[in-house]
Amino acid sequence: MGVEMVDITGKNEVYREAVAEGFIRLRPETVSAMVEGRVPKGDVSTAAQLAAINAVKKTPELILLAHPIPVTSVDVKIEPLEESVKVTVTVRATAKTGVELEALTGVMAALLTIFDMCKQLEKDEGGQYPSTVITDIRVIRKVKATTR
Repeated sequence: MGVEMVDITGKNEVYREAVAEGFIRLRPETVSAMVEGRVPKGDVSTAAQLAAINAVKKTPELILLAHPIPVTSVDVKIEPLEESVKVTVTVRATAKTGVELEALTGVMAALLTIFDMCKQLEKDEGGQYPSTVITDIRVIRKVKATTR
Protein backbone atom coordinates (compact mmCIF):
# COMPACT_ATOMS: atom_id res chain seq x y z
CA MET A 1 0.00 0.00 0.00
CA GLY A 2 1.26 3.46 -0.86
CA VAL A 3 0.12 6.99 -0.32
CA GLU A 4 -1.41 9.55 -2.62
CA MET A 5 -2.44 13.16 -2.57
CA VAL A 6 -6.23 13.56 -2.75
CA ASP A 7 -7.36 14.69 -6.21
CA ILE A 8 -9.10 18.07 -5.88
CA THR A 9 -9.10 18.84 -9.61
CA GLY A 10 -12.89 18.90 -9.90
CA LYS A 11 -13.51 21.04 -6.82
CA ASN A 12 -14.36 24.74 -7.03
CA GLU A 13 -12.34 27.41 -5.31
CA VAL A 14 -14.30 28.86 -2.39
CA TYR A 15 -13.55 30.95 0.68
CA ARG A 16 -11.87 28.87 3.39
CA GLU A 17 -10.99 29.74 6.95
CA ALA A 18 -9.66 27.72 9.85
CA VAL A 19 -8.89 28.69 13.42
CA ALA A 20 -6.63 26.49 15.53
CA GLU A 21 -5.35 26.88 19.06
CA GLY A 22 -2.91 25.29 21.45
CA PHE A 23 -1.26 25.93 24.78
CA ILE A 24 2.15 25.62 26.37
CA ARG A 25 2.21 25.26 30.14
CA LEU A 26 5.04 27.25 31.69
CA ARG A 27 6.08 28.20 35.19
CA PRO A 28 4.43 31.48 36.27
CA GLU A 29 7.89 33.08 36.56
CA THR A 30 8.56 32.23 32.92
CA VAL A 31 5.27 33.75 31.77
CA SER A 32 6.10 36.90 33.75
CA ALA A 33 9.56 37.09 32.18
CA MET A 34 7.98 36.74 28.74
CA VAL A 35 5.42 39.48 29.39
CA GLU A 36 8.03 41.81 30.91
CA GLY A 37 10.56 41.26 28.09
CA ARG A 38 13.11 39.53 30.31
CA VAL A 39 13.63 36.34 28.27
CA PRO A 40 17.33 36.27 27.30
CA LYS A 41 16.65 35.14 23.71
CA GLY A 42 14.43 38.16 23.03
CA ASP A 43 10.83 39.01 22.21
CA VAL A 44 9.04 35.67 22.53
CA SER A 45 5.66 36.82 21.19
CA THR A 46 7.08 38.38 18.04
CA ALA A 47 9.30 35.37 17.33
CA ALA A 48 6.35 33.00 17.85
CA GLN A 49 4.14 35.06 15.53
CA LEU A 50 6.77 35.04 12.79
CA ALA A 51 7.34 31.30 13.23
CA ALA A 52 3.61 30.65 12.88
CA ILE A 53 3.30 32.73 9.72
CA ASN A 54 6.32 31.05 8.15
CA ALA A 55 5.06 27.58 9.08
CA VAL A 56 1.64 28.27 7.56
CA LYS A 57 3.35 29.16 4.27
CA LYS A 58 5.54 26.04 4.43
CA THR A 59 2.84 23.53 5.40
CA PRO A 60 3.04 21.48 2.15
CA GLU A 61 6.80 21.08 2.69
CA LEU A 62 6.23 19.72 6.21
CA ILE A 63 3.01 17.74 5.70
CA LEU A 64 3.90 15.89 2.54
CA LEU A 65 0.41 15.10 1.24
CA ALA A 66 -0.97 18.58 1.90
CA HIS A 67 -1.83 20.66 -1.15
CA PRO A 68 -0.06 23.97 -1.70
CA ILE A 69 -2.72 26.57 -0.95
CA PRO A 70 -2.62 30.27 -1.87
CA VAL A 71 -3.02 31.62 1.65
CA THR A 72 -4.38 35.16 1.69
CA SER A 73 -4.27 35.93 5.42
CA VAL A 74 -2.65 34.66 8.62
CA ASP A 75 -3.55 36.11 12.00
CA VAL A 76 -1.58 34.97 15.05
CA LYS A 77 -2.55 35.76 18.63
CA ILE A 78 -0.19 35.04 21.53
CA GLU A 79 -2.01 35.27 24.85
CA PRO A 80 -0.01 34.89 28.07
CA LEU A 81 -2.09 33.41 30.88
CA GLU A 82 -1.13 32.77 34.51
CA GLU A 83 0.60 29.41 33.97
CA SER A 84 0.51 29.00 30.21
CA VAL A 85 0.51 30.76 26.88
CA LYS A 86 -2.35 30.33 24.43
CA VAL A 87 -1.64 30.51 20.71
CA THR A 88 -4.46 31.03 18.21
CA VAL A 89 -3.86 31.01 14.45
CA THR A 90 -6.47 31.99 11.86
CA VAL A 91 -5.77 31.18 8.21
CA ARG A 92 -7.82 32.38 5.24
CA ALA A 93 -7.70 31.46 1.56
CA THR A 94 -9.79 31.05 -1.54
CA ALA A 95 -8.97 27.48 -2.47
CA LYS A 96 -10.19 24.03 -3.48
CA THR A 97 -9.38 22.52 -0.10
CA GLY A 98 -9.41 23.62 3.53
CA VAL A 99 -6.72 25.36 5.54
CA GLU A 100 -6.99 23.38 8.79
CA LEU A 101 -3.51 21.87 8.42
CA GLU A 102 -2.03 25.30 7.83
CA ALA A 103 -3.63 26.65 11.01
CA LEU A 104 -2.49 23.63 13.05
CA THR A 105 1.04 23.86 11.63
CA GLY A 106 1.17 27.54 12.55
CA VAL A 107 0.10 26.79 16.12
CA MET A 108 2.71 24.05 16.47
CA ALA A 109 5.52 26.25 15.16
CA ALA A 110 4.57 29.08 17.51
CA LEU A 111 4.42 26.74 20.51
CA LEU A 112 7.77 25.15 19.64
CA THR A 113 9.30 28.61 19.29
CA ILE A 114 7.99 29.60 22.72
CA PHE A 115 9.45 26.37 24.14
CA ASP A 116 12.82 27.07 22.50
CA MET A 117 13.01 30.67 23.66
CA CYS A 118 11.88 29.94 27.23
CA LYS A 119 13.55 26.58 27.87
CA GLN A 120 16.48 27.98 29.85
CA LEU A 121 13.98 29.53 32.28
CA GLU A 122 12.01 26.27 32.52
CA LYS A 123 14.85 23.87 33.39
CA ASP A 124 14.87 22.36 36.85
CA GLU A 125 18.05 21.63 38.83
CA GLY A 126 18.51 18.40 36.85
CA GLY A 127 18.25 20.17 33.50
CA GLN A 128 14.79 18.73 32.78
CA TYR A 129 11.47 20.40 31.90
CA PRO A 130 8.94 18.81 34.28
CA SER A 131 6.34 21.58 34.09
CA THR A 132 6.66 22.50 30.41
CA VAL A 133 3.90 20.88 28.35
CA ILE A 134 2.57 21.60 24.88
CA THR A 135 -1.09 20.63 24.97
CA ASP A 136 -4.64 20.85 23.64
CA ILE A 137 -3.82 21.61 20.01
CA ARG A 138 -7.01 21.56 17.99
CA VAL A 139 -9.07 23.14 15.23
CA ILE A 140 -11.72 25.25 16.92
CA ARG A 141 -13.48 26.52 13.79
CA LYS A 142 -13.64 25.79 10.09
CA VAL A 143 -15.45 27.80 7.41
CA LYS A 144 -16.23 26.82 3.84
CA ALA A 145 -18.43 29.34 2.07
CA THR A 146 -19.22 30.32 -1.49
CA THR A 147 -19.69 33.90 -0.28
CA ARG A 148 -17.88 35.58 2.56
